[in-house]
Amino acid sequence: MLLFDAVIIFYCLAGTTLIREVHEVFYALDRSLEEGRQQVARIVGRDTSELSAQEVRTAALETLAENLSDGVIAPLFWFALLGTPGMLAYKMVNTLDSMIGYKTERYKDFGCWAAHIDDVANYLPARLTALLMILASGKLNLLAFVWKNGPRHASPNSGYPEAALAGILNCRFGGPHYYFGQLFDKPYIGENERPLTTADMKKAVRVNRVAEIWMMI
Repeated sequence: MLLFDAVIIFYCLAGTTLIREVHEVFYALDRSLEEGRQQVARIVGRDTSELSAQEVRTAALETLAENLSDGVIAPLFWFALLGTPGMLAYKMVNTLDSMIGYKTERYKDFGCWAAHIDDVANYLPARLTALLMILASGKLNLLAFVWKNGPRHASPNSGYPEAALAGILNCRFGGPHYYFGQLFDKPYIGENERPLTTADMKKAVRVNRVAEIWMMI
């Protein structure tokens, strides 16, 4: 039974995989913008063919923050509450949302249910993720920033870990993006529109790692 649980936990946690992918985005971008666009397309749902270098970096870091919640903290949260069945149920809900939970013409009639269920499942884990990120950074003064900027996101949950990382890096996330050829005008999170660098990526990865350790503890 313990071996079964260990295998399920291993396959349900996605932190290491995404961190590796985010590294690759930044290194690909160092080689060329087109390589960076192609690499970030592996981990985001938005259209990437017209992204600038700054937008590629922003997309990767936004996804890193959101995935810390969806891919690590939330599965562990539901495992702690309901064991392996709870973790598996959460992963099924989250996977369905990532596949069809879009407000586009194609998915609006049935994808909304996947999105709503995912919203409920992630409500507490998303806010816990933001708190763990702030603790990992040692910047407790960012709590007010997160609670102010987190609700600006179209998702009731994703904005909280993204706001935490935007505050930690003192940068700006969000803005308009295309999904399946349709423009979504997302509000900005943060105000400092500064260029993002590989050093920012490495700092974000460190915060993620420490937050994961806090959650395990």
